Amino acid sequence: MLFTNKAVFLDRDGVLNKDKVDYVYKIDDFQILDGVIEAIEILKKNSFLLVVITNQSGIAKGIYTDKDVQKCWQYLQEQCNFLIDDHYFAPHHPKYTSESLSRKPDSLLLEKAIAKYKIDTKNSWIVGDSRRDIEAGKKVGVKTIQVIGTKAGEEKPSEIVDYQVNSLLEATKIICQNL
Repeated sequence: MLFTNKAVFLDRDGVLNKDKVDYVYKIDDFQILDGVIEAIEILKKNSFLLVVITNQSGIAKGIYTDKDVQKCWQYLQEQCNFLIDDHYFAPHHPKYTSESLSRKPDSLLLEKAIAKYKIDTKNSWIVGDSRRDIEAGKKVGVKTIQVIGTKAGEEKPSEIVDYQVNSLLEATKIICQNL
């Protein structure tokens, strides 16, 4: 099977929207970060599939439901003119439900998207704000970019990442320079 599509996998909280220590699951709290919509438009103009891959452990903790995640997804899609191709989320947390290969730093959700969309990993990227995003990307062989300075908790830059930036828009410039 020939895998020819290029993609950018996007973490949600801290990359697309402002992260909060106590979770983002209400539209009123869902603040899209500066430059995100422009970045999404640029990536689509450069023929990238855009796939959100996000851990949503608040579901396992009983703080919110998968319906809340879907409402935020719908809102994000509306604000981004429905340019994002797909959305995968892991509702698990090892202390509350069970271990799961869907939860980053494992890579099952990325692998599912790669198979579904026939994604060429050598020409694809992941943009995340935490080490676990970068580790998941490394497992599937995509190039990695860490957005630093947006995480609600203190996240140190990862030493295994290919690039570090301050925003998705900066990440987009790097991605487009490497076409």
